[in-house]
Amino acid sequence: MLENFPFYLSLVIVIILLIMLANKLKIAYPVLLVIAGLLISFVQGVPVIHINPELIFIIFLPPLLYEAAWTISWKELWRWRRIIGSFAFVLVFLTATSVAVVAHAYIPGFTLALGFLLGGIVSPPDAVSANAILKFVKVPRRMSSILEGESLLNDASSLIIFQFAVIAVSTGEFVWYNAALNFVWMVIGGIGVGLLIGWIFMKAHRYLPTDVNMDIILTIVAPYVMYMVAEEVHSSGVLAVVSGGLFLSRKRHYFLNSSSRLRGVNFWESFVFLLNGWVFLLIGLDLREIVTGLGGVSLSSAIGYGLLVTLVLIVGRVLAAYGAVLVTLIARNVIAVADRNPGYRTPLVMGWTGMRGVVSLAAALSIPIYLEGGESFPRRNLILFITFVVILVTLLLQGLTLPYVIRKVQVPQYDDYLPEDEADHALVAGLSEHALKHLKSNYGDALNRHEILQEMARKWEDKSQFSDRLLMVEETKLIYLDILDQQRRWLLNKNNDSNFDEEIIRKHLRRIDIEEEKIRLL
Repeated sequence: MLENFPFYLSLVIVIILLIMLANKLKIAYPVLLVIAGLLISFVQGVPVIHINPELIFIIFLPPLLYEAAWTISWKELWRWRRIIGSFAFVLVFLTATSVAVVAHAYIPGFTLALGFLLGGIVSPPDAVSANAILKFVKVPRRMSSILEGESLLNDASSLIIFQFAVIAVSTGEFVWYNAALNFVWMVIGGIGVGLLIGWIFMKAHRYLPTDVNMDIILTIVAPYVMYMVAEEVHSSGVLAVVSGGLFLSRKRHYFLNSSSRLRGVNFWESFVFLLNGWVFLLIGLDLREIVTGLGGVSLSSAIGYGLLVTLVLIVGRVLAAYGAVLVTLIARNVIAVADRNPGYRTPLVMGWTGMRGVVSLAAALSIPIYLEGGESFPRRNLILFITFVVILVTLLLQGLTLPYVIRKVQVPQYDDYLPEDEADHALVAGLSEHALKHLKSNYGDALNRHEILQEMARKWEDKSQFSDRLLMVEETKLIYLDILDQQRRWLLNKNNDSNFDEEIIRKHLRRIDIEEEKIRLL
C-alpha cells in the first residue's frame, strides 16, 4: 500500500487535470475519467488496484448518498414524488426484470438469479454524470429535480434487488414469502435506523459543546454509522443513509450554526468531488484485471453481451419515459402535476439521461469472490465486464450526445416558479420589510439611541420599496468586484506593516471573500 502511495497521489492530480479539461471542452468529466483510467490501465508498470469487495459499499456509497440527500430539494422531491417514484421503483424493477430475461436467454450459463443480479447492478442511472452534463445546457428546473430525486431513491431499490439476487445465487434457492418478509424489513428497518441515528446525531450537534470542526467530523461519521448499523440488523443500509440524510437536511438550521453550515458545504463539495473522481477513474483502471478473468468467454463475445444489455437499458428507459407520460395523460384528473400535457420532448430527454456510473460500479465490485462453500462466484468477471461496457457505452453515447439532444428537441421552459430576477426582488423586499417591522416593534428605544440601527433601518426601507436599484447589472458587478480585489491587495500589503496583527488582517480578508461571494450570487 505505502509503496504505491505516490501513484495514488498522482491519480488525484490526474483527476483534477482531467476535470479541468472536461470543463474547458464542455463535456461531462466522467467520460474523460473513464477513458483515462482505461488508457492508464494498459501502461506498463502501473500497479493493479485491489479493493476488498466487502468494503466497496462502506467506502464509497454512504458519503455519496448522504451528500446527495443533503443537497436535494425536499420541496421538489415531494412535488414530483409520483414521477420520481415511478422511475425510482417501478422502472428499476422492470429494468432489472428485462435484463434478467435477456441475459438468461442469450448469455450462456446465466441463470435467472444471475440475470437479476446483473439487472440490479446496471438498472440505476447515475446522477453525477447527468448533472455534469446538464450544467453546460439549460434545462427546466423540474427535469433536474426529477433526475436528482430518481438517482437518490433508485440506488436503494436497485441495491435491494442486487442483495436478494446475491443470496439467491449463493444459496441456490429463492423462497418468495421469505423474500417478501425480508424486503419489508429491509425497507422499514432501513428507514427506521436512519431516522433514529439521524435524530441521535441531531441531538449531539445541538446539546454537546461542539465547534465547527467537530460538527463537520460528525457529519462525516453519521452516514457510515447509519449504513453499518442498518446492515448489522439486516436491513437496507442505503435506505438508512438516504432517510437519515433527508431528516438531518430538513433540520440543519435548527442544530448547526451558520459557520458549520458554510464550512460544511465547502468540505462536502470537495470530498464528494474527489470520491466521484476516484470511482470513475477506477472504472477504467479495473478493466485490465477484469478482462484477464473472463475465463472461457472470448473478449468479442463479452463485448457483444455488454452491448446487448446496454441496448435493453436504453430502449427500456426511453419507452418507460413515454409510458409515464401516457399514464399521466390517462389519469390527469388524479395525478397532480404542474404540466398535464408534457408532449414528446421532455420524455425523450428524460429517457436519454440513463448514463450509468458510481453505484453500478460499486455494486459490481462488491460481488463476493467466493461463495460460502468456497467455490468461485459464478460469472463474476463477466458481470464486471458487462457492467464496465454498460457504463462506458452509456457515458460515451448518451453522455456526449445529450447536450445535442437537449438543444435539438428544444425542451419547453415551464413556468413552475417566478422568474429568477422577479423572485429575487420579491424576497429582498419581503425580508427588508419583515426586518424593519421587527426592529421597530421590538427595539424602538434602541433604534432612537443608536445611529447604526437607524442606518440599517434606512437601508431596509429603501429595499422594501422594491426599486430598480436592487438590480446589479453585469458592468456594476465587475466594477464592484474590481474594487473588492483592490481592497484585498491593500490589506495584503498591510502584512508588512508591524502595527497590524496578521490575524486581524485575515479577518478582514475573509469579510471581503464573503462579500465577493454575495456579489457573484446576484
